[in-house]
Amino acid sequence: MFRPAAAEELARAGAPHRWRLVGRILMSPWRRKVHLAEKLPAAGGVIVVANHLTYLDGPLVYRISPRPMHLLVRHDIFKGIVGWALKSSGQIPIDRASNDRNALGTALRVLRRGDVLGIFPEGTRGEGSASSVRSGAAWLALQAEVPIVPVAVLGTRRGGEPSRFLPPPGRKIDIVFGDPVYLEKPAGQSGRAARLAASKQLQAILANHVRQSLQLTGQTLPSVAQADMVASSTPNGDANF
Repeated sequence: MFRPAAAEELARAGAPHRWRLVGRILMSPWRRKVHLAEKLPAAGGVIVVANHLTYLDGPLVYRISPRPMHLLVRHDIFKGIVGWALKSSGQIPIDRASNDRNALGTALRVLRRGDVLGIFPEGTRGEGSASSVRSGAAWLALQAEVPIVPVAVLGTRRGGEPSRFLPPPGRKIDIVFGDPVYLEKPAGQSGRAARLAASKQLQAILANHVRQSLQLTGQTLPSVAQADMVASSTPNGDANF
């Protein structure tokens, strides 16, 4: 675990920009096709929310973002050389098993100073359909009053491949950006009820964007046929991210 001051240092403005060349080199084995990246607002705070299939998704989204990005990353990965790289590139550790107020506060500061925050709201690697999400991304969007931009990452894992799998060199990977959307805070609701309602909106937006991106790219998800994807599901409101 990091002391509170350490998390603030990790999200220094400008830190992600200095590591983008390294990201380009690390992502070079795969054929990446980025669609509609111009939909990411050119300025101002924004939250990029992406589906999650494998370990490669985080570095990939970081690399292809038109703007430097701070990602919320599981705190126990901040060890050794990987931890050093994450610190140096401005990423934010989060303890997903608790209400990590330090991580939330750092993420809010990133958004309020006009930078990009990246989150995988499914909370862990899975089938990538966004059939459920955790509530932290929606809470941040409401608190900072910034838009979310859904991003579909497709091709990093296929049927029969485990979530710890890295795709073979040369595989085509599609990353599709969606339209920026402001989540609505229902009138007369506050606290947990408002957060759950916003999480439901976010889940529907991301799941629909993944479905549309599958049709656009011809990709498939590892364990769910495109026609069988669930349109919506009640989000887990008790977890943060």
